[in-house]
Amino acid sequence: MRRIAMSNIRIGEPLPWNVYDEKGSLLLKKGYLVEHAHQVEALVERGLFVETSSSGFCRGTDDPSKEQEAPSVLRLINLADNRLERLLFGLNSEPDFPGTLLEVAKSVILATELNPDIAIACVLLNQQAGSYPVRHCVDTAVISILIARSMAIEPEEISMIAAAALTMNVGMLRQHAHLQGKQGALTKEEAEIIHRHPQESVRMLEEAGIHDPDWLSYVLCHHENEDGSGYPSGKKGEDIPKNARLIALADRYCACVSERKYRKSILPNVALREIFLEREKGIDPALAAHIIKEMGIYPPGTLVRLNNGEIGVVSQKGEAATTPIAHALVGPRGIPLSIPVKRDTSNEMFAIKEVLDADQANVRFSMQQVWGKKARL
Repeated sequence: MRRIAMSNIRIGEPLPWNVYDEKGSLLLKKGYLVEHAHQVEALVERGLFVETSSSGFCRGTDDPSKEQEAPSVLRLINLADNRLERLLFGLNSEPDFPGTLLEVAKSVILATELNPDIAIACVLLNQQAGSYPVRHCVDTAVISILIARSMAIEPEEISMIAAAALTMNVGMLRQHAHLQGKQGALTKEEAEIIHRHPQESVRMLEEAGIHDPDWLSYVLCHHENEDGSGYPSGKKGEDIPKNARLIALADRYCACVSERKYRKSILPNVALREIFLEREKGIDPALAAHIIKEMGIYPPGTLVRLNNGEIGVVSQKGEAATTPIAHALVGPRGIPLSIPVKRDTSNEMFAIKEVLDADQANVRFSMQQVWGKKARL
């Protein structure tokens, strides 16, 4: 037996060996997915060992004595997107759709736990990964999870919120590409598809084995509004499940900041301002306050021009909603910097002067350059 440490276990990836305690009792089987850091901490207290004869030490590739990298948030989200696309388009061919979908939901939850700033930045900077209809559901799940966590919602409930966000549009998934590229007014038939998709989604999920009443109710009500102006049933206020209202808010925000075939994305600060101003038009003001608190006025991934003329990207939330940390990418004279330079926007010299869209910023960079290995592809 050989002892291993916390650094030898990759959160979110299957174990490459059986793990035992110091008495030789099996704790975890090979292939087990460790989802949270606190699970590892609890196990380390009991002592973690692997068998030298079966751990692959002599091959070198599975040697747990070697330092292992933390999982990449960007990679976890992209894998979730790929898995979700296969699941939703093959809804009736998956033998355990509920269980597999919940695994995808857990991987998105794990990504937000590992680094919320990178998870938010993925919504703004990684829009080209995957098809829009599926990617939008993953983005909505990310924002829903973050809001739910800020509201101190229990983990089991957050799992249902994430699962509902991931499956909310399955009822019009195959029509989404056509509707996204639609020019001009919707036809009567197209409008009916949109207004009917919450009910159609619930029907399809039930046929695929989803029977959790909360999951289904969140999907059914994610387009209902506080003032009764939503669909499919025109419910009002407390008749709408709280978590369905939460998903609806995240859905609306992600739709605003996503680029479509027929329009550019709305700048993140403008999207938040519009959400806040629409409180009287069907948005729970408490939820609106939570998203502003959690995201900030300039969420990670926002492209900005600073007072000193530099162009950069917001990399993490700051102490105040208006003063995040940014990384400069282009100098005041328009020359790209060799490496991103960290800037505290609470300093007047580096304060945010304006928010830019991708064309205005005209800067190319990888997320790993700014956020490091946790944002590697």
